[in-house]
Amino acid sequence: MPAWTIDPTRLMALQAEYASQLQQLWTDMLSATAGKAPALVDKRFSAPAWQEQAPFAWNAALYLLNANFLQRMADAVDSDEKSRDRIRFFTRQWLDAASPANFLPTNPEAQRKLFDTKGESLVKGMENLMADLGKGHISITDEQAFDVGRNVGTSTGAVVFRNDVAELIQYAPSTPTVGSRALLLVPPFINKYYILDLQPDNSFVAHAVAQGHTVFLVSWVNAQDEHATLTWDDYIERGVVDQIDAVLAMTGQRTVNALGFCVGGTILATALAALAARGRKPVESLTLMTSLLDFEEPGSLGVFIDPMQVAWREQTIGAGGLMTAQDLGTTFSFLRPNDLVWNYVVTNYLKGEAPPAFDLLFWNADGTNLPGPLYCWYLRHMYLQNELRIPDALTCIGQPIDLRRIDVPTYIFAAREDHIVPWRAAFASTRLLSNRVRFVLGASGHIAGAINPPSKNKRSYWVGEQLSADPEVWLEQAQEQPGSWWTDWAHWLRPHQGTPRAAPKRLGDASHPVIEPAPGSYVKVKAEGH
Repeated sequence: MPAWTIDPTRLMALQAEYASQLQQLWTDMLSATAGKAPALVDKRFSAPAWQEQAPFAWNAALYLLNANFLQRMADAVDSDEKSRDRIRFFTRQWLDAASPANFLPTNPEAQRKLFDTKGESLVKGMENLMADLGKGHISITDEQAFDVGRNVGTSTGAVVFRNDVAELIQYAPSTPTVGSRALLLVPPFINKYYILDLQPDNSFVAHAVAQGHTVFLVSWVNAQDEHATLTWDDYIERGVVDQIDAVLAMTGQRTVNALGFCVGGTILATALAALAARGRKPVESLTLMTSLLDFEEPGSLGVFIDPMQVAWREQTIGAGGLMTAQDLGTTFSFLRPNDLVWNYVVTNYLKGEAPPAFDLLFWNADGTNLPGPLYCWYLRHMYLQNELRIPDALTCIGQPIDLRRIDVPTYIFAAREDHIVPWRAAFASTRLLSNRVRFVLGASGHIAGAINPPSKNKRSYWVGEQLSADPEVWLEQAQEQPGSWWTDWAHWLRPHQGTPRAAPKRLGDASHPVIEPAPGSYVKVKAEGH
């Protein structure tokens, strides 16, 4: 176990400051006039009920004081950076769980609702709790309000190729002419693809189709017992290489434009490097959307990954088995526990409210299982050993992997508040690829930053024409632009579309006939039971 200490001088200073502020809080509480409560700058305690009942407000103020100093003590730990991150993370987990908002005896909102409803809210809350226990997860949205293909994932298209790893969806054109070179989208296999096609007004797929692209998309299998031995190489060969070959055959072109989102970008880049080692360069351009190639700064997920944890996963599922959607969902939820765990404990169980219908949260809860060998290889060679960035350190589908061999114009998008792919870590990809790279930084986080349609006219993005070895230097000279980065990306990609031609009247071709309408079958498979 890594050694860690706290500098005694710093600890004494923190203790003295804490004692002073605790004394001041106690004094303020004793001297407060009737009904007066302290200010609570925290959204968990923003409802009027906290201010209207002073004992609850003072209890929340004491909690915030204690939480602040415990977090500062965690920050003061002297150890290696990974151990410090882990101490900070688990301190935060404990503090968030201990919030007085999470318990009926210390939550005046929940108590008021209990009184106003004559106990009905508590009955409903217990019903919600029992239902969620049966599901094995906390409900964060109305899971009956959406159906893939009916009101999410609705862009018109068809499955035109399928193997045991993925389906290939081709989308119908919406313009009279299209570029001769297609666009292939590779979403993350950790989630379902329709994050790129949620609703018509925020669909990345629909936006790309409207730009005159013939759009294809990889829809990954939701692994079941029969997929439990699939490997990283299987996903590269059958989930990326086979799909590229199918697109090229249907379009009659030598190259395709390719986009990878999150881990979809990681596996896409790995596949392209392997193909380059085979002497093939089937892509004209590459787009990486919030993707990691260098895992030196792995974001919040890094706290879960160390040699012991990876070895345990390898022993249990590395040779066969499933990393379940439930385990994956729990991990990602606790990266933002107040928003994705405790908020719903309070509303669902203490207040007895039904979660709202929200497409993004429905997608977030619609999890996927992963084959154990794939998952373990990804953890070890990417997160733990960070070998993708090292030329020829990895061998995939029988080929040494050197990202420099890809050597095509590349667009890299990162999100400034992304906790899964920190933007500086995404910026590190600029040093691993060719010098034909455009780096764009968007506002907001991993999903909200990426899925930001121009029609909403929200947020902004930063563009810097000159790359630098230092991301901070790049940011200093970058210019902020209002609106969506999708517009900048569309302009960048336009020269790579190929020559215009009449939009196809049918999807697929004689060798790749339509199998079934979009969204296909794989995306509809649920992960329950694993």
